[in-house]
Amino acid sequence: MRLLMLGGTEFAGRAVVEAALGRRWDVTVLNRGRHDPLPGVKALRGDRTAPDGLAALAEGEWDVVVDTWSHAPRAVRDTARLLRGRAERYVYVSSCSVYAWAPPAGYTEDAPLVEGAAADAEQTEYPQDKLGGELAALDAFGADRSLFVRAGLILGPYENIGRLPWWLSRIARGGPVLAPGPRELPLQYVDVRDLAEWILDAAESGLSGPYNLMSPQGHATMGELLDACVTVTGTGTGTELRWTDPRVVLDAGIQPWTQLPVWTPPGTDMHDAMHGADVSRAVGAGLRCRPVTETVTDTWNWLRSIGGTAPQRPDRPPLGLDPEVEAKVLAATGGVPGPTP
Repeated sequence: MRLLMLGGTEFAGRAVVEAALGRRWDVTVLNRGRHDPLPGVKALRGDRTAPDGLAALAEGEWDVVVDTWSHAPRAVRDTARLLRGRAERYVYVSSCSVYAWAPPAGYTEDAPLVEGAAADAEQTEYPQDKLGGELAALDAFGADRSLFVRAGLILGPYENIGRLPWWLSRIARGGPVLAPGPRELPLQYVDVRDLAEWILDAAESGLSGPYNLMSPQGHATMGELLDACVTVTGTGTGTELRWTDPRVVLDAGIQPWTQLPVWTPPGTDMHDAMHGADVSRAVGAGLRCRPVTETVTDTWNWLRSIGGTAPQRPDRPPLGLDPEVEAKVLAATGGVPGPTP
């Protein structure tokens, strides 16, 4: 198989490239050259936002194109139009954010979509931009040759958003940790490597259309995620998870998802949207999800290998809770100590 990866040096794109190389695919990447390409790929240079930024793609044919673009949909439009006669399939890594807010728990790929998206738009809001990217790929490749991977929460090595790296770094620091409850809160996410393998399997199988791409609901819980963080970072620093009632967390003005990454309060629209998708279509098409302990362990090993500080996408705000805010909440409530694995 011949793969053209648009990007290919960071997080999801890198995972796709690594998976394709592992299958001995012929891999070409197009990016701005800000990061060194992985060994074994053909590296092309181009800036999709610049005039003539796609000149390096003037020649060449591929079996599949994978695109993770998250900005102005017109960049997807231009690329897809250029390649539609020279590539068999266009895979666009979209987002579950394309669904109109708030999708109910158990929402499928047929749920209503956000309004205001357009294939030729400049950058606007993330949900509209992602849906605009889908529309651009659909316009160029048609329904039979385009695949939309509506990913939810993505975790794993090389993460450049900061969610799991923040929890690992915080827990490694030791002491009492504000753990937002309940422990049994079900989570839904996908390891970036499982995402990549599914994309390649889907491309080989000729799948098309939209797929919610996350683990089945409750694949892990908040307790299992944080317990795994405690285990891999070591317990010699006096780490103690202090499970705190969601109402206490919210009353303290702490923002779910951003200040306490991954966590969303139970029984809310946010939890239904981020951790409540129906993924039976993707599972039926071969999605396999590794245990949470493996995701956490491998992310911690990668984080240590680069000195303990994860890369941060410049277009995303930093995440995490201020230590003074955490200490104040813990002092006021005491929390509920949880068992240390």
